[in-house]
Amino acid sequence: MRERVKKKSVASEARQIALAMELIQLGARMQVLEAETTLSRERLLKLYREVKGVAPPKGMLPFSTDWFLTWQPNIHASLFAEIHQFFTRNTGASGIEAAIKSYRLYLEHASRQGLEPILSYTRAWTLMRFLQSNLLHAIPCARCNGRFIAHAFDLHDRFVCGLCAPPSRAGKSAWALAREATLAHESA
Repeated sequence: MRERVKKKSVASEARQIALAMELIQLGARMQVLEAETTLSRERLLKLYREVKGVAPPKGMLPFSTDWFLTWQPNIHASLFAEIHQFFTRNTGASGIEAAIKSYRLYLEHASRQGLEPILSYTRAWTLMRFLQSNLLHAIPCARCNGRFIAHAFDLHDRFVCGLCAPPSRAGKSAWALAREATLAHESA
């Protein structure tokens, strides 16, 4: 007797390929692609090479929540988390769709402000997983009321964000110094 072969939908597979291509273009690592699509690892490897022209990077995904709590990454992670929350609350978008749209808006915001995006797509995706698993959450700053990423189990009485009280070692980047010099020169 002949075994039944499970039929694959061509349209469904095309949607999975389109999703994988979009994630690859945003810089997603293989582990993210495997978690978010139903395509085989071999298929994803071929697709990655086709889209990027190189083999995907090897290595583990970031797994520590501590990276998101350092000064500059915290500001970018907090911005992304708020954008993502806005999308899920106001547009009905969810899951990977909300993550992609939120990340695109984060990149656009950084570009318009002349900032280098600190958060890669893989880091943003990891942040969302940490927030969903309650390892991290957003808490309000006591001074500005902005919401910033913090450890879920830390004490947060009178929390002050890194924008209101930047650490002393958070000196200006070469880019920021050059921009200030340009603005000063233009106004003179």
